[in-house]
Amino acid sequence: MRKKILLIAFFCISIATYAGEKKITTSDGVELYVKVKGQGTPLLYIHGGPGSGSLWFEEFFGEFMEAHFTVVYLDQRGVGRSSSPKDGNYSMERMAQDFEEVRESLGFESWLTLGHSFGGILQMGYIQRFPLANKGIIMVNCTLNLPESLHESWAPKALEFLGETYIKNDSLPLPQLMNNLGSRLREKNIFWKMAYAHSENELIMNKTYEAIPNFNYDFGNAALLLDEYWENYKPSTSAVEQPVLFFYGTQDWMVGPEHYKGVEFPEAILWPGEVGHLPFQEGKEDLMASILEYKRKYSL
Repeated sequence: MRKKILLIAFFCISIATYAGEKKITTSDGVELYVKVKGQGTPLLYIHGGPGSGSLWFEEFFGEFMEAHFTVVYLDQRGVGRSSSPKDGNYSMERMAQDFEEVRESLGFESWLTLGHSFGGILQMGYIQRFPLANKGIIMVNCTLNLPESLHESWAPKALEFLGETYIKNDSLPLPQLMNNLGSRLREKNIFWKMAYAHSENELIMNKTYEAIPNFNYDFGNAALLLDEYWENYKPSTSAVEQPVLFFYGTQDWMVGPEHYKGVEFPEAILWPGEVGHLPFQEGKEDLMASILEYKRKYSL
């Protein structure tokens, strides 16, 4: 009994060593904002955007996640409360290295990752380079092929909301196309339709950015100019050995309601939700159910 008590005490002390807020300095000198909360299997949240940060996920969905996992909230380099690299290195290689250095700094032998939207591409880059660090993957409304998402859902739906018809034009750079359409939607105050069922939820989301003084947008401004983030990562899914939860929204116009087609994870739960792009705010119940089923099925 005494040995059991000592083991429990040691475990609690171990948790205390990495719980809370901290700054972790990477091998190339970037200060990453990290917060660790919760209990259970360690899980790294890999935010999308690119450049959206981790605060909103913590505020809207953290209570549920922390009841089931030890959640690592990370603002990626050049995002939110983290600093930017002096050499402007936002490559996939460097992003994956950041995740690994955070894991090593916190002392986790391995962990799960939960990615959202653009975060799915970063998850693929990470698991390809550090497969042994990953116990499993949760993908929530993730794109694995940005050009496909843009041409088959993002652009056609944006123009539908603008009262026009989409005609594919390969001569226009994809980042420019996305920025142009986004600006036009915002001018008419209808950008929220791309992600939400209710406009007020976009306003609630925006307040989380305002809560961080001097929010760092450097990665968000740089990422989509890098060719490797526009590659098709769907074919690579067939080589992932870890269990995957692939949750997608049937009204998610930003990624595409049929983006799950061509995703070939060998061990996966494919879970459709009648939600838009942000089920952490709208349609939480279905997302919660899918995560609990994933956790139960794979004993995580």
